[in-house]
Amino acid sequence: MGGAQKKRRQDKGHGGAGGASSKPPPGGLDGPASQPSQSPSDHGLAPALHPSGDPARDPVEKAKLTDINRRLDLPGMAYNLDRMYDMPTELMARPKNGNTTGKEVTIDVNSFNVLQYPTKTVFQYDVQVGSGKEKRGLIKKIWNSAAVKAKLFTPGSGWIFDGNKIAWSLRQLPNETTIQVDLDAEDKITPRAGRENKHRVTVRKTNAVNLVAVDSYLRGQMSFDTTVLEAINFLDHLMRQFPSENYTQIKRSFFARGEARFNLGKGIEAFKGVYQSIRACQGGRLGVNVDVANGTFWTESIMTTTACNLTNSNNPHDLSTKCEKVLRDKVNPNLGLEESPTFKQLRRLRKVGFYAKHRGSAEKHKTWIIDRFLNEGARQHVFKVKNKQTGKDEELTIEGYFKRRYNITLEYPHLPLVQTTKKGVIFPMECCVIAENQRYPFKLDEFQTANMIKFAVSRPKERLAAINHGLGMLKWAEDPMFQEYGLKISGNMTQTKARVLPNPQIQFGGSTHNPGISGRWDLKGKKFLAPNIVPLQAWGVAVFNTSRRITLDKPQLDNFIREFVKVYQGHGGIVKTTNPAVIIAPADPAQAVEALFNETGNRFNMRPQMLVFMVPDKAAFHYARIKKSADCRYGIPSQVMQIQQVQKINAQYMSNVCMKFNAKLGGTTARVVHKSPTGHFKVPSIIIGADVSHASPGAEQPSMAAITMSMDKFGGRYAAACETNGFRVEIITTTNVENMVMPLLIHWAKTVGGGNLPQHIYYFRDGVSEGQYQHVLQQEVRDMRNVFKRWNPKWEPKFIVVVASKRHHIRFFPKAGTPAADKNSNPVPGTLVEKDITHPFEYDFYLNSHSAIQGTARPVHYHVLMDEAKLPPNEFQNMIYEQCYQYMRSTTPVSLHPAVYYAHLASNRARSHENVPASSGPRTGPPPKPKSPEKSATDPEKPPTESVPLLQIENTLHLREGMWYI
Repeated sequence: MGGAQKKRRQDKGHGGAGGASSKPPPGGLDGPASQPSQSPSDHGLAPALHPSGDPARDPVEKAKLTDINRRLDLPGMAYNLDRMYDMPTELMARPKNGNTTGKEVTIDVNSFNVLQYPTKTVFQYDVQVGSGKEKRGLIKKIWNSAAVKAKLFTPGSGWIFDGNKIAWSLRQLPNETTIQVDLDAEDKITPRAGRENKHRVTVRKTNAVNLVAVDSYLRGQMSFDTTVLEAINFLDHLMRQFPSENYTQIKRSFFARGEARFNLGKGIEAFKGVYQSIRACQGGRLGVNVDVANGTFWTESIMTTTACNLTNSNNPHDLSTKCEKVLRDKVNPNLGLEESPTFKQLRRLRKVGFYAKHRGSAEKHKTWIIDRFLNEGARQHVFKVKNKQTGKDEELTIEGYFKRRYNITLEYPHLPLVQTTKKGVIFPMECCVIAENQRYPFKLDEFQTANMIKFAVSRPKERLAAINHGLGMLKWAEDPMFQEYGLKISGNMTQTKARVLPNPQIQFGGSTHNPGISGRWDLKGKKFLAPNIVPLQAWGVAVFNTSRRITLDKPQLDNFIREFVKVYQGHGGIVKTTNPAVIIAPADPAQAVEALFNETGNRFNMRPQMLVFMVPDKAAFHYARIKKSADCRYGIPSQVMQIQQVQKINAQYMSNVCMKFNAKLGGTTARVVHKSPTGHFKVPSIIIGADVSHASPGAEQPSMAAITMSMDKFGGRYAAACETNGFRVEIITTTNVENMVMPLLIHWAKTVGGGNLPQHIYYFRDGVSEGQYQHVLQQEVRDMRNVFKRWNPKWEPKFIVVVASKRHHIRFFPKAGTPAADKNSNPVPGTLVEKDITHPFEYDFYLNSHSAIQGTARPVHYHVLMDEAKLPPNEFQNMIYEQCYQYMRSTTPVSLHPAVYYAHLASNRARSHENVPASSGPRTGPPPKPKSPEKSATDPEKPPTESVPLLQIENTLHLREGMWYI
């Protein structure tokens, strides 16, 4: 607790067992203010150490120019300004002629054109506060001090500060200006002995911002260089200056206090804000993308309530019991105790701000930050405090202190205590109130996600209204900084000429279907294009009657099996045995898989072909253990169904399951009609899709890389390979590329290529930002070429490399009642945009290939990084659109190219293959490992560097080459 000094600070009137921290900046307690932006090295940015911080082992990483602002939508070429690769900065240029198929339509897009750049000279300055290592909150307080304002903020100066190292102004200062700031004097408090609160601010002029460079770049008169980067960085900060002073800022989004809240459950709420981002656009202009933002926040509430919600505790007494330490190993009690899972869950509250309420009124103006929780109660924790009457130190519990000092009897003295980031300041949980408008950064659970979808989903009309509300928040026409600098932005959405591509017809077994622009069809009376390869004979069903609420009796089961077989046969499925082996599964999933495998194998005297499991709920951990055993121990395709759906005997549900069932057994649902049996491919070709999925924040799981490869001549069926890819590493490692691509390529050559190798490689990559385009080309594509050369040194296939992304805020708004709009005013499938909102020079386009089931359709942004085959846009873009109709388990075209979609499915499914024991429990987001008691939670931790490889899929039945993940 600290003693006399801490007691003296507390007696200043701040109310806790210690002193108060400064109020967090308007940007939010865990928002951008806690994540320093960085500027180029020639603007004061020092080289950064490797995260583990061992200079003897790790090379020093030089700061990158593009670290200047991680919130900018920079073009891909900008990210090679650091010369990380010996290659041109330009990516592939846009073809001279765009797509000419289909029909032209006019649509609105939520992008707003910049009408006028700042017309005055803008000076850029390097700012250093103190030693340059001060925290962002302190830097902000010093910058806003009276001393700095008196020295710098003259009328018309228009100062803008990035909160870290760079400032801009219309005022020209001498080369260097120094300001002394005494925060204690400004706050009118007595300085502590030997600890003066004085700081030195140095402002150095670096250069004038050349805004003409932006216009020259957009007109194609100069390449993207540091001059253009600096100008766009300034414009971005200019746009954010006014809203950041008035709203809670989270990256590029702004949220107003007092907005209507939506309770997501467990102490989390959501409300809407506005997103804005400036970007360079085709047509020689800058555009500002404005969209609705949906944020998740901690609910303002007593911390005991929040903690109970977070840990699923019934009440504070239940929480206290659950937080008691537990045996580290129940089998071996001598190993001692460890923190309980419930207590570990409280770590999610770390860095969350709160205010104290024990002085009789809520002191919202004094905000404290949680550092960690102490696993002892107010009745147990003892500290020294000076007795005013005797003048001597005496020991007192937190409970006793609050009774003596504030006449408060704590109701829950056994709850864990809250230790703040202020040294020695500790609070009882029941005296703390979580402050409002603090971002909740963790993954939502299933219940919260369902509520979030209800809150966030809005039809185009409602989304337009929300965007207009956001424009009202931004107030461009009234922005004082815009007026000061002369920036003008149109208040009208951009209108663009789009195209609606012709939809394909769908080929089933013995029939075709034309869905038109509806984007929908059904399976009634239709047979699959290709049924299961081997007649289904050895299959079994296990029923988990482990729930008292939901059970399946024998008549229900028999009825479902009979109807399911009938439906599958109706779709062309070949079933030799209509009566599978049936067991009542033991509660343990692994034992259930083993029991069903043995029962099915023994009954049919052959290795099982399919194992079906009927479960009472959607428990992800239960599902993952079933898949882990079926895939990795036995190598058998498996299908999981919910008992509630089985009881309904719904024909559509059974048809939907049959699509997955058939694909796992080697069949194909459908394909698009094409004149050639090889579809869109004029030469032997393969399509490769890749995705890397990352664990939710706070989880210890590694990143998961997945690569899919087409396994027929027209791009219908895909095999998939997965492997761990380090921790939060986006670029697929060389080892993983080699180990995943080669086996798939060998299988393709044997089964599809007839021993020959493909001439064209289509590589669709998901999940990478513009800053990683060069890494994809220089690492992943390079590694693939090396794999192919190992097969045949003379083989040089032509690569077509495309990044597909849905992580953007562009939306299409066709006018209701026009051919471009469906009944909900969403764009119809096949809507293509190639100009006005695309890159000024590089080859990219937005394609809406699906029919939105709910909400507002989100098009996919395709950016072509390489096209050695020189495919015409008519041919290439239509191929992407039409192949979205070949997704194996859907009766609608999907929004994303199937190769990428399957890679996403596989990377998530492969998490069940992690080489961890079942006793470790669910792996969907546990908190980090506990630190040693003597180590503060604010100290940096050494990040993990290596990940354990996945368990391999057992391949007796060639499951690896099939669609095991679908």
